Amino acid sequence: MFKLFEKKRAVGFIVAGLGNPGDRYEITRHNAGFMCVDSICEKLGAKPKKYQFKALTCRAEIGGQGVLIMKPQTFMNNSGEAVAEAAAFYKVPPEKVIIICDDVSFDAGGMRVRPSGSAGGHNGLKSIASLLKSEDFPRIKLGVGKKPEEYDLADFVLSALPKNEAAALAQRFPDALEAVERIISGDMQGAQALNRKR
Repeated sequence: MFKLFEKKRAVGFIVAGLGNPGDRYEITRHNAGFMCVDSICEKLGAKPKKYQFKALTCRAEIGGQGVLIMKPQTFMNNSGEAVAEAAAFYKVPPEKVIIICDDVSFDAGGMRVRPSGSAGGHNGLKSIASLLKSEDFPRIKLGVGKKPEEYDLADFVLSALPKNEAAALAQRFPDALEAVERIISGDMQGAQALNRKR
């Protein structure tokens, strides 16, 4: 299902997990995308460690397609710089750019797959949409806990995940990986059906 591929193989899809670089952000809610990508690469026996396109990257074959997996190192609000640069280099259209990110509108352990849509207040998605000049890219949104009304959004997303919520989030990483494969194979409906899986 998944395997590494040689450098010469063409990249047809991009999978980008969003987050902030640096140890201080490692287990924060906003780094759910980074955590998920690390899990995906671990399944491959790979590590996103090659620095290119302002991101740490590795390559894999998923669903028979060459895929660039990336962790933008631009900080969340400028994620689009890395994603757009890679997409332009490989001539990958927005509909083949899959973004994995956090979502504060549902509980840790929730997942929502969308083929397109607005940024919904997420600055990483906003940056990507702006620089790709399109909102028509699939995204896998991972619940990191609902933001309490009294919390400032920036403070909440940059707070550390409690152990129980981190465990609930990690349990969805295999589903996110399956969603990536289904999207790549053209089965968006099947990917969205994973939203309900717990």
